[in-house]
Amino acid sequence: MIGIFGGAFDPPHAGHVALVRAAKEQLGLERVVVVVVASPGHKEVQEPARVRLALARAAFPDDEVVLDDHARTVDMLRAHPEWHGAAFLLGADELAALPRWKEPDEVRRLVTLAVAVRPGSPRPEGALTVELDQPVASSDLRARIAAGEDVSAELPPAVWALIEREGLYGHRPRYTHSV
Repeated sequence: MIGIFGGAFDPPHAGHVALVRAAKEQLGLERVVVVVVASPGHKEVQEPARVRLALARAAFPDDEVVLDDHARTVDMLRAHPEWHGAAFLLGADELAALPRWKEPDEVRRLVTLAVAVRPGSPRPEGALTVELDQPVASSDLRARIAAGEDVSAELPPAVWALIEREGLYGHRPRYTHSV
């Protein structure tokens, strides 16, 4: 079975990487396709699609990372019949929002949901579960980067290097100089 992990990845963080790793181990996935949504229909993104794609490729160097132009999951899945039957990775918060997705029953028909849950949390019915204790949010990281905080411990090193080098998310390098 393959896994599909879609999102804005604005930016991809350690929690995303941990979910893919845990899903491979716990669900025995052969591979995971990371899908960067070019223009998500449900949220604003800060960085353009090409930048988020580069960040995702840096975060997931051993996985297939693709850019998708479909704003809604069901449309993406219809465009990729080779992904039908895959384990679709998502967080418990996204599962709670599933009823508001476009055609949620069709999404459930096309893929098997694989939900990240914290150890000891209740298991959702009708879905695979992946135990993961990585409470990180991209929105929080963006704000902290813009405020000048060092969030390097919460990002894959290659992602942090790109953010620093390119000045993404309002990052301003801290220069030190001797007098």
